[in-house]
Amino acid sequence: MRLCIRLLALGAALGASSQAQFREHVVAEDLKGAYQVVAADVNRDARVDLIGLAMNIGELVWFENPGWQRHAITQGLKSWINLDLYDPGGSATPTIVLATGFSMEPAKSVGIVHVLQPGKDPKEPWGIKEIDRLPTSHRIRFADLDGSGKKVAVNAPLAGAGAASPDYRDKVPLVFYRPGVWKRELISDDFDGVLHGIAIVDWDGDGRQEILTASFQGVHLLKLGKDGRWTRTQIGTGNPNPRPKGGSSDVALGKLGKGRFVCAIEPWHGNEIVVYREGAKGWERMVIDDTLDGGHALLTADLDGDGRDEIVSGYRGKGGRTYIYSADTPDGAKWTRRTLDENMPAAACAAADLNGDGRLDLACTGASSLKWYENLGPAR
Repeated sequence: MRLCIRLLALGAALGASSQAQFREHVVAEDLKGAYQVVAADVNRDARVDLIGLAMNIGELVWFENPGWQRHAITQGLKSWINLDLYDPGGSATPTIVLATGFSMEPAKSVGIVHVLQPGKDPKEPWGIKEIDRLPTSHRIRFADLDGSGKKVAVNAPLAGAGAASPDYRDKVPLVFYRPGVWKRELISDDFDGVLHGIAIVDWDGDGRQEILTASFQGVHLLKLGKDGRWTRTQIGTGNPNPRPKGGSSDVALGKLGKGRFVCAIEPWHGNEIVVYREGAKGWERMVIDDTLDGGHALLTADLDGDGRDEIVSGYRGKGGRTYIYSADTPDGAKWTRRTLDENMPAAACAAADLNGDGRLDLACTGASSLKWYENLGPAR
């Protein structure tokens, strides 16, 4: 592993003393088809490690903080696509749910869902078992949907089993699995076309997490009621162009002081960063950037500690790079873009305090690279 450290030039906007500066660290450069990074304390040593999922290598790996030593979680699977890790703490065993066997064509996508758990030493290969086969299984996220403190694994396939490109006309089943039981349970099959992104959020601060979705139908909020029934509310319609060049692709929830916003990449693998702001007439759509080529990575995080979340987004097309967007006004009516890394065509990013200094750092992966960006605080 080659270690590279570079102080990132964040452009003219860096003159603002409140903006965070970042130092780049290369963790790995051989993750062909790098697609996802997950920040989690894999070995329970109170340091946040990084899991790197790459579609075109023969193993799933994690990198141990602070030296970023590489360990294989499992090997031999094909077409890795997404995972999440849940650590319930105490004596309970950490669990990864992993989706493999992915293809953009549902007829060719087995969509195998696996459960992985470590033995006594998480540096050794983990135990693995198959729990489901659901074509185009694509996004895995753990969520506490009922406020019980017991999380379930949400599985969002990309498209319905009978769909075909380019329009993907078929119903998409959004499902979940209860740990220990691992039986598929339906949340909704009201989506038609591509369901690309989901985000787990506590929308109303009641301790029960909800699911934000980004699909051909735009952005929706799905909430499990105390009566056991699901409600589906539209937040935004997405890009107005017809499928497959319309709707939404990825989604995140951010805060602006006491307020909030929803941001999205639009359309599917699209060129726009969109902010939805809550107004008198509902959620108003505002495009803050339309220059991306194949937008894919998206997250929100308060990187400078001012109570307002920044947006981090990357794209994988020509000239792929990763940006940070900062709200210039308390209501999010105006945003400024700066470049985090002009050499990172990010497929995914994560935010976590990786060095224990109290600041949120970033980790991004794309092409064949995995990097983390050390938050140095505001310019001095």
